[in-house]
Amino acid sequence: MSDGWTDGRGRSITNFLANSPSGTIFLKSIDTSSISHSCENMFELLDSLVEEIGEDHVVQVLTDSVSAYVLAGEKLMEKRKKLFWSSCAAHCTDLMLEDIGQLPMHANTLSKAKQITTFIYQHTLLINMIRKFANGYDLIWAGVTRFTTSYLTLSRMHELKKALRSLFVFEEWLNSPFAKKSDGKKMENLVVGDAKFWDAIVYYLKSVIPLVKVLRLVDGDFKPVMGYIFEAMDRAKEKIAKNFDDVSSRFHFDPIFNYQDEKVTVGLIQTIERTYSDVPTRLKIDRQLENFKKAEGMFLMDLAIVTRDKKHSGPRNLQMQTKKKGIKIEIQEEIQYVENDNDEEFDEYLNQREAGDSDVANLDIDDDF
Repeated sequence: MSDGWTDGRGRSITNFLANSPSGTIFLKSIDTSSISHSCENMFELLDSLVEEIGEDHVVQVLTDSVSAYVLAGEKLMEKRKKLFWSSCAAHCTDLMLEDIGQLPMHANTLSKAKQITTFIYQHTLLINMIRKFANGYDLIWAGVTRFTTSYLTLSRMHELKKALRSLFVFEEWLNSPFAKKSDGKKMENLVVGDAKFWDAIVYYLKSVIPLVKVLRLVDGDFKPVMGYIFEAMDRAKEKIAKNFDDVSSRFHFDPIFNYQDEKVTVGLIQTIERTYSDVPTRLKIDRQLENFKKAEGMFLMDLAIVTRDKKHSGPRNLQMQTKKKGIKIEIQEEIQYVENDNDEEFDEYLNQREAGDSDVANLDIDDDF
C-alpha cells in the first residue's frame, strides 16, 4: 500500500506499507519531491517494491486514484500476472464527493455558506452572539479534506438554522453597526429571507450523506471492509436515487436551474416518454418546453424574467399553467428533509478520521438520508 503526503517542510513523501492477516507493517518512506510523478516513474517505484518483497508474496497493490498511479497500476498488472492493482476506495469516494460539491448548484450553496461564516467570524461580537443562540457550538468545523470541511460546515449550518435566524432578528443585531452596512443586510436577507438557500443545503446533504457513510466504512481501521464495499456503494446509489426520485424532471421546471444547465433535459425526455404514450400530448408538451427554454411567449415577459431566479414556487406555478391547458404533468413536491440522527461521532470521524465502532456488516446506509 502506498500513501503520499506533504510534510511540514513541503517535501513530498510516499510511505509504503504491507498488510497481511497478521496486521499492517511499515516498509519504507521515500522522498519523492525530486521525482516527477509520471506514470513511468510511479511504475518503476511500485515494481521495485514488488521485486524487493517478492512477487509470490504480493496479492494486491493499493494506491490512490490519480491518473499516474492508475496507469502505473495497469502497467504493473501487465508485467506481474499474479497480482492485482486497485485504487484506494476512500480516496475514490472522497473525490466523488468533491466532484458533487463542484456541481453549479452545490458550488453556489457552498459559496453562500462561506460568505455567511466569513462575515460572522470576522467580528468577535457576532461570534459571541451566534454561540449564545447555538448553546456554545461553533458554526465552522474544519475537516481533513475540502469535502469534509464543506460537508461539516453545511451540516452544522443546517443544524443551527434556528440559531442563525434568531441572530439576525435579535435586538442586539438590529442595533449593531453591522446591521446597517451593505454586507450585513446581504447576510440578513440570505439567512432570513432566502428559502431557496436552505432548500439547497438540504439538497446537498441528501446528495452526499449516503456516500459519506460509505467513506466512513471504507476509511475506518476497525475491520476489513473489502467484502462490503460493493454492497455499500450499491445501497448508497439506491439511497441517493430514492432521495431524488424523478428529480431530473422536477429540476427542469425550476427556472433557476433550467436556464443555467440544459443537461437535465435528458431526464425530462425519459420521463415524458414513460408517462405519455400518445404523440399529440408529447408534441404539446414539447412546444411548451420550447417556449420555456427559450423564454418565449409569457416566459419573455419582464416579470417572468425578473422572478426567474427569485420565485420559490416555479414548479408549482408551471403545474397550474399546464393544468389550465388540459395537460396533466406530475411534479413531485419539495423533497422533505428527514432529520439526521445528529450523530456527533459521525461528524467527529469526518473531522479527525478516527475509527468508529459500528458493525461493518450492518453497513448503515439505509438510515436517515
